[in-house]
Amino acid sequence: MIWDFIEQYYIDPIRYGQPYNVVDTTTYALVLILALYLIYRWLSRSRTIAIDGRFVLCTLPYVVMGGLLRVVQDTGMITSDWQFLLVTPLIYFVMFAYTAGVLVISAILQERGFIADYLRPYSLAGMAGAAITAGVLIAFGLGNGIIALPVLGAIMAMSVLATLAVYAAMRYLLSWTYASDPLYLALLFGQLLDASATSYGIDIHPLHYTEVHVVGSNLIALAGTAFVMYPLKLLVLFPGVWVLERFRHDGPAALWHLILLAMITVGLAPGIRDMVRMVLYV
Repeated sequence: MIWDFIEQYYIDPIRYGQPYNVVDTTTYALVLILALYLIYRWLSRSRTIAIDGRFVLCTLPYVVMGGLLRVVQDTGMITSDWQFLLVTPLIYFVMFAYTAGVLVISAILQERGFIADYLRPYSLAGMAGAAITAGVLIAFGLGNGIIALPVLGAIMAMSVLATLAVYAAMRYLLSWTYASDPLYLALLFGQLLDASATSYGIDIHPLHYTEVHVVGSNLIALAGTAFVMYPLKLLVLFPGVWVLERFRHDGPAALWHLILLAMITVGLAPGIRDMVRMVLYV
């Protein structure tokens, strides 16, 4: 009975690429919250690792790498069961292991005097991983004769314009001067890239992709257009940024940075994945 439940709501969606359901979505959200707390407790004990703005920015290449690795699985180039390591939620464990491993090694190298700043090799390892993964996908696209640069340009243009519009509203209409913080700009771009890729993929792209998340798919069905993702993101971003700024001054700085990093990740990673899928037509 219990195994049937696990298989239906957790295993089958991964094995058969089914849309998310209420059960696994709720579970993954709770796991994310718990993981954030545990990571915060772990990193807070370090005398070398500082959870600040530089740390968040240096971690973003790993987010990009994770999004690109999802596309590797989408292409079907991995046919064995190893491919499921690149499917949500397992890919989060894979990326955490890689990221944490590099972070620990970099911190040890600094503590022993081999390097002056652990963030330098840490960020370089993330950029290298993202670059290698991108190279694999480019080779796949060239081999299949499909790298749709106009699709890439269109989605990026939509994302940048939407980010500028939201930033302008926050900065000049609401006088939120803190909206100029690079971390908030990364948050806006990541979330609006996700909205742009979803809107383009479902309503414009010739393959007409589908939304797999519970809330998004229901709203799209209700509105009749995937562009409803933009107002959905705005309903989250405006109060989200306001609350984050309040917590920034009242709560632990390290936890604030980790929460912001998580919010960037859940937008940027799927946004990159969806965009690159459409560029490669997979």
